[in-house]
Amino acid sequence: MASALFTGRIEMASGNDMKAAEKTYGGFTVMVKWGTIISAIVVVIVVALIA
Repeated sequence: MASALFTGRIEMASGNDMKAAEKTYGGFTVMVKWGTIISAIVVVIVVALIA
């Protein structure tokens, strides 16, 4: 049953799908960057409130 769900083969995206994948990855990296910055700001505020 498990072999029917996962064959162990990984296929790369075709040329057209690669453009969409790069756009999606670019959006993901921007979200991670801003999420990290906002999280750091929140940590600084919370630490300042506690201290």
